[in-house]
Amino acid sequence: MSNPVIQAIRSGSAPTPAKLAAARAALPLSPEEMLEALVLLSRDEAAEVCEAALTSLSEFNRQQMLTVVAQPETPADVLGYLCAWQGGTREIYEALVLNAATPDEGIAELARLTKDKSLLEFVAINQQRLISHPAIIDAIISNPSRTPEAERRAREVRVEFFEKELGAQRIAEERRARAAAASAALGLDHAEEILASLIDDDLLIEELRIDDRLLSEQFNIELRPQDSMALSLEFATADALRLVEEATAAGEVLTEERLTTMQFIARLNVKQRVQLAIKGNREARSILMRDSNKLVIVGVLNNPRITESEVETISNMKSVPEEALRVIGMNRAWARSYPIIHNLVRNPRTPVATSLPLLNRIFPKDLKALTGNRNITEVIRKTAQRLLAARSTT
Repeated sequence: MSNPVIQAIRSGSAPTPAKLAAARAALPLSPEEMLEALVLLSRDEAAEVCEAALTSLSEFNRQQMLTVVAQPETPADVLGYLCAWQGGTREIYEALVLNAATPDEGIAELARLTKDKSLLEFVAINQQRLISHPAIIDAIISNPSRTPEAERRAREVRVEFFEKELGAQRIAEERRARAAAASAALGLDHAEEILASLIDDDLLIEELRIDDRLLSEQFNIELRPQDSMALSLEFATADALRLVEEATAAGEVLTEERLTTMQFIARLNVKQRVQLAIKGNREARSILMRDSNKLVIVGVLNNPRITESEVETISNMKSVPEEALRVIGMNRAWARSYPIIHNLVRNPRTPVATSLPLLNRIFPKDLKALTGNRNITEVIRKTAQRLLAARSTT
């Protein structure tokens, strides 16, 4: 239950002396309660109270603030206020972006106001946020501090999920009938059963949500079972054949059930495949990690149950989009795995900006192999050669 002092402040019933004491951080409140009180009082009608709260907020212990803003229990209005507050550290703003309880409007305001180029890229990489609240896309693109990378990410999500979607809606109805008729022909008349087999039992299969918050709030989509069939059937067969060819090349044994599953996935549209990538089980991820659309593969990487061995497999794939490899390289946990960073530096698809910082952690014998690898860029080869020479000298 909320502290009585906080309740009184929220309801407007707190007397001015009590509000002034809270604004001056003179009350025995926990860090969570104190931060909430200061945010509320910084907007108080009394100038003295407001000024005192703003001063206390600027003097608030930043490490304690970081702990509070990272908690999903922190009130949304507090998180939203701090997004627009100019006194935070980079770590605090990152925690705000990562906290699912932070309102999308707050993230849009942060993207509009920040002058930190790398923080803007950090906001842009969260495609779920961009999809659920397009105002974030507009804020990124209109921010004078935006980097080409941040703008590219924002524009790609806009094109893929909004501009293309408008055109698709115009022909959706006429394709829906064709999709239903073709289901039996492809042996996919049990779409719901196939979908259920691709999602773990303890998740909400019937609503196809990652959880109550991640899909309904961040994707703002509810995919019903009857809507789960794709509409672009003219491309389904080609996509299914491509998936089969890549799986066969990887040495995978394809059963009839597996082929049917691939056909089913090939007929989902991009938005549906992204959702399945984020929520699907290991079988779904193993198919979708070979998808030609980078948003789908990034969705696989955002799956909360993806394992390190799966990430290692993706980092070694030569057909994977650069975007996915960049996401892997930016993940601190995965970047601690030597097989993953070794795969990244020798993958010709990995962006140079991602590979270069990782070279310092590569073993000498692997550095030597990189110097003769003609599949990677000359920059990586020469840098590996310099590092190898420097280590030999020391």
